[in-house]
Amino acid sequence: RQCRHSHSLIPRNLMPETSHFRGAPASNRNREDSWFKSLFVRKVDPRKDAHSHLLAKKEESNLYKIQFHNVKPECLDAYNKLCEDVLPSIHADKYYPCELVGTWNTWYGEQDQAVHLWRYRGGYPALTEVMNKLKNNKEFMEYRKERGKMLLSRRNQLLLEFSFWNEPLPRQGPNVYELRSYQLRPGTMIEWGNYWARAIRYRQHNREAVGGFFSQIGKLYMVHHLWAYKDLKSRESTRNAAWQHEGWNEVVYYTVPLIQHMDSRIMIPMKTSPLQ
Repeated sequence: RQCRHSHSLIPRNLMPETSHFRGAPASNRNREDSWFKSLFVRKVDPRKDAHSHLLAKKEESNLYKIQFHNVKPECLDAYNKLCEDVLPSIHADKYYPCELVGTWNTWYGEQDQAVHLWRYRGGYPALTEVMNKLKNNKEFMEYRKERGKMLLSRRNQLLLEFSFWNEPLPRQGPNVYELRSYQLRPGTMIEWGNYWARAIRYRQHNREAVGGFFSQIGKLYMVHHLWAYKDLKSRESTRNAAWQHEGWNEVVYYTVPLIQHMDSRIMIPMKTSPLQ
């Protein structure tokens, strides 16, 4: 497909004459030059729907929020205790249409970090309702004040779940969790989803596939895959076993070029996390 050879594919009677280009007025030359370049432009397939509608689950209107809190090293124990005292009460209170899916400390990856994953059943209206109600929750506002003294930085994203992944549900432990995060090239989310819709079946034999999400607000074209393993040795053997399935190597081959950056965190659940 290299352009320097592409003229051999164009009939000579359609090739613009070089002498004509030199002698023609500038406006004519620009028009002819634009026409010539248009021969090599790939046509874009028109889409009639956003990729969020094509990839997300239709039967559920769940919205997820993932939070990354970088904690001062000397405050990590106090931070964990604060979260364990406050977050489960919000999760259990029917007044708030949200659920704490899981809460972890990063073991390998970014150190002194906490990761929280929330589910809002009902989408954006549920998120707005929770935010408004929490403003009047004195315990939560005090929690935020104390938490602010312990943090170095924090960031979050709003996510939707892929239609072909499991919904993350509470599970017994002990487990270690891996959060694999992929920054995709813009415009490749549909392609990623098409390959992983087939690939996920190779990774469900040991119940390791917990959830798969893609960003809607925050850093865009981000994908998060959440996995559970009994330990790091189990992680190694499970991942190696995937290569024995016909088709897995093809998925890896075609999805790697879609990635701009990737990151892996090994996480340990906090005591009150529904995902243990």
